[in-house]
Formats: sequence, structure tokens, C-alpha cells
Amino acid sequence: MSQTPQITLNDGSSIPAIGFGTYPMVGQAGFDGTASAIANGYRLIDSAVNYENEGAVGAAIRASGIRDEITVQTKLAGRHHETERAVQAGWESRYRLGLDQIDVMLIHWPNHSTGKYVEAWRGLVELRKQGVVRTIGVSNFAEQHLRAIIADTGVTPAVNQIELHPRFPQPEMLEVHRELGIQTQAWSPLGKRQAPFDESVVVAAAEAHSVTPAQAILRWHVQRGVVPMPKSATPERQVSNLDVFGFELTDAEVQAISSLAQADGRLFGGDPLTHEEM
Repeated sequence: MSQTPQITLNDGSSIPAIGFGTYPMVGQAGFDGTASAIANGYRLIDSAVNYENEGAVGAAIRASGIRDEITVQTKLAGRHHETERAVQAGWESRYRLGLDQIDVMLIHWPNHSTGKYVEAWRGLVELRKQGVVRTIGVSNFAEQHLRAIIADTGVTPAVNQIELHPRFPQPEMLEVHRELGIQTQAWSPLGKRQAPFDESVVVAAAEAHSVTPAQAILRWHVQRGVVPMPKSATPERQVSNLDVFGFELTDAEVQAISSLAQADGRLFGGDPLTHEEM
């Protein structure tokens, strides 16, 4: 298996080029799944207040004995969007994770019901100043949200984690992120509803490189400059999903996979699960 490359962010820190998503694993399953992922080579672990698994994830990271090698990422809940509440919530996340510092903290969702995402961003900026968090970013933000928080604070998010997969390739947001210097992460990188493993272009790319359809799709993300966050509690799939740096898709294969959205003629993207708005 090839070693996972590192990607440098706009704040000078770096994260691995692929990560491990932990939702909906909680309790013992959350600990076991995270511990297995770490043992299988993942070094970017994604959690969230709303996943209710920061304790399990943090315990697995501490038990690994290699905390310094792991980038721990969590997310601020929408109900904590006032600036002072965001600061308090960041401290609480750090204590639940049991770490001296959170490596990456994201605003989970703009939370349109309150419209206080700018206040929330001010809170993350403060948490970074206090050293509670190293790197700050957002999730599920559209261009207008990004420009609003940058204009208010002068601080550009290092990361925006968005829904992105072959049936929802988000070329416009990738261009916005490139313009602003923001790293794209992908949740549900294999597909939100049904992964397109049996699509002819995915099958062809996988066969051409002697890999699985899932590996072909994850490699598609990597070559588009996206950090995918696949999630699986199955050790064999964890290993397979991480092993995407020993081959390279052709430009034609990348374009063919990207074209699945147009071929479907349907919009597969949409709002995240309701728990992400809480």
C-alpha cells in the first residue's frame, strides 16, 4: 500500500489526502471502528458534536499510542452558533476528545434557521487564538457563506467539507475553493444514496487499473484535488479505501466519471441529514 500524501492548507498546516468518516458509529462501535481505521493506516479522523461520538473517537486515538501522527477533526453544532457559545463548545469538544488541542474544527452547517454562521466563525477564530484549535474551517457552506465570513473576519477557512461524489461533482464549488485557497473535503464520497459501482465508466476505470470501483471513485476525488472521507466499519474495506495512491486514472477516465451527473439528468445532491443542522 502506498503512503498517504499530505496536503498543505492555507494556514501552513497539513492534513492527509484521504480521511476516515465516523458517522454513525457511536459507543463501543465508534471506538472499535476508529481503532481499526487507525490500525489500518488512516491518519485523518473526522468526528462531530452531532455524531455523539467524540468521546469514543478520542479514546481510540489516545489508545493508539500515535496521537502525534493523527489529525483529529470535529464539527461545531448549529445550536452553538452564537460567538461565546461557539467558544464554549470548542472547549467542550476538546475535553470530550481528551486532547490537548483539536487539530481541525469545522462549522458543521450554516444553520439557516438562525443565520448566525458569521458569529460562529468569529468563535472559531477566537478558539484558534486561544490554542484550543489548530486549523479552522467549515462544512456545507456555499459561496455566499464563504465570502460573508471572510469579509467579516479577514480569515479564510482552511477547509470546506461538502457533499461531493460522481453524481454530484460540484465543479462550481471546486472552482470557488480554488479561487479562495480553500481545501475541499468530500462527505459521502462514494455516493449519498447509491454508489455508482455498476456504472460502465466506473467499472471500466476499475478494470483498467485492477482496482475496485470504490477505489476508482476515491482516486477520482484525489485527482480532482479533493480529500475524500469514506466511512466503513469493515476492516477489509477500510484497507481497500485507503489504497488509492498506487495508480492514476487517465484524464478521460476522470472526465467520464465526472459526466455521470449529466448522464443521469437528475440532481443527486441535497441537504445533509437533519442531524447536521441541529
